[in-house]
Amino acid sequence: MTETYVGIEQAAEAVRDGQTLALGGMTLYRRPMGFVKALLRRQPPPRDLTLLSFTGGLETDMLIGSGCVKHVRSAYVGLESFGLAPMFTQFAQSQRLSIIEETEASIVMGIRAQISGVGFMPSHAWLGTDLPHLRPEVKRVMDPYTGDELVAFPAIPCDVAVIHGLAGDRHGNVLINNNLGIDMELVFLADTVIATVETVVDELKPTADGVIIPYPGCDMVVQLANGAAPTSCYPLYELDGEAILRYTEACNAGRFDQHLAEYLAL
Repeated sequence: MTETYVGIEQAAEAVRDGQTLALGGMTLYRRPMGFVKALLRRQPPPRDLTLLSFTGGLETDMLIGSGCVKHVRSAYVGLESFGLAPMFTQFAQSQRLSIIEETEASIVMGIRAQISGVGFMPSHAWLGTDLPHLRPEVKRVMDPYTGDELVAFPAIPCDVAVIHGLAGDRHGNVLINNNLGIDMELVFLADTVIATVETVVDELKPTADGVIIPYPGCDMVVQLANGAAPTSCYPLYELDGEAILRYTEACNAGRFDQHLAEYLAL
């Protein structure tokens, strides 16, 4: 085992107040729930975070409800067929949360700019829409070759990214399923990359059903069985719909704190 492998508590200490934290996975699939639990068990948990994700789900909602989040930048925050993300909705409506309006295109362009080491990435996206009025810092530029008007999406920096994988090996390589989301991009984007994995094997082998993130893509790897539950981790386990329903019912009844305390005690 390499020094890349650490305990979950040590990994959770990597997140500092005011940082940008990216959470891998998609909607209710392969979300780093075990890491979020460890983050919320910290005393005190981090504050004033900016959450970055392609889509935000249960993990995002819990961090928001716990008062850890100042800004959210995501193309979507919700619980799919389980409805709205209740704490995100409450905090947004009461203006306790800043929402940086993003679309899939703007997130991708911002990440590409940061990875490329440039201040912005030009695109035709957002032209002809009102989105630039919601993001006045997003400028328009002229293509010096064609004269076309383009939108210049600013680079998106990221301090820590956390993804959940199916397995890791003794060398520090990590296997994720083909439902990648933007996990591969986060590996290149973030200053620190943390992966929680279901199991550790001697050596990972290429498979048609997954993608291997080679060492040293992940700075820290944590063995954490059921680390995505109650979201799904195909093909290892399914979504726990009953657990998510219990969460939404508790939030809608004003019992978020009680439900969170019970969740953290498990």
